[in-house]
Amino acid sequence: GGVFRATEGLQAEFGEERVFDTPLAESGIGGLAIGLATQGYRPVPEIQFFGFVYEVMDSISGQMARYRYRSGNTVSMPITIRSPFGGGVATPELHADSLEGLMAQQPGLKVVIPSNPYDAKGLLISAIRDNDPVIFLEHMKLYRSFREEVPEGEYTIELGKAKVKREGTDITLIAYGAMVQASMKAAEELEKEGISAEVIDLRTVAPLDIETIIESVKKTNRAVVVQEAQRQAGIASQVVAEIQERAILHLEAPVYRVAAPDTVFAFTQAEQVWLPNHNDIVEKAKAAINY
Repeated sequence: GGVFRATEGLQAEFGEERVFDTPLAESGIGGLAIGLATQGYRPVPEIQFFGFVYEVMDSISGQMARYRYRSGNTVSMPITIRSPFGGGVATPELHADSLEGLMAQQPGLKVVIPSNPYDAKGLLISAIRDNDPVIFLEHMKLYRSFREEVPEGEYTIELGKAKVKREGTDITLIAYGAMVQASMKAAEELEKEGISAEVIDLRTVAPLDIETIIESVKKTNRAVVVQEAQRQAGIASQVVAEIQERAILHLEAPVYRVAAPDTVFAFTQAEQVWLPNHNDIVEKAKAAINY
């Protein structure tokens, strides 16, 4: 069932030929997935912790992401790589790394990061049905931080489509994964001070739903982009660049970022100081409002 029991019971239900354990060797898992994909299967391999994705980067970047192009559009790679990531549960630092920016830079990959159980199911079904490789990242803190009802029936959520989680008029908060919950909490705090914040859940960070982002920013004229990963070269930087290029004349303040420091992920309980939180988002939102 994996470290977090996310796939518990699947082997009993579907059998050992469809659900099976492998040696803990990420490069081997990636190679096996590629072989299965070339034979018409839709593999869903799990990397135990996404911080260990470096061990399988050649398979992901050098093979999965390029295979359609390399084969002249004759061979697809319908592989969905699931993996836990993120802080807040006091794991050793390498286990918690947020490497979505590295993945988003690989042409041919889609990168999906749900913020809640309902989206996780719909996005996962869409990812498995997609004929190209998808990196599906599941934030470790969200596994057990809250519950919500998920329909038993089948449904899909379009990849590459963001969702406006909360309507607002004064500023746009843009986030993904666990930072969506932090942004929603920040929006509640800002509301107490008369500031109306719109919250956008990106859901997919590659490709980005630029249209939804720009539409919101043109309405609110201010934005804060939030990520848990380190500040340097992240998804937030890309979103800021897109806003500046497409909506600069609509901005009444700089587009601010909330991110972790550019250091190695903090150990155990020290991560609570290191990780961005709703207070950081409130601070940047006020800076934009008062600019």
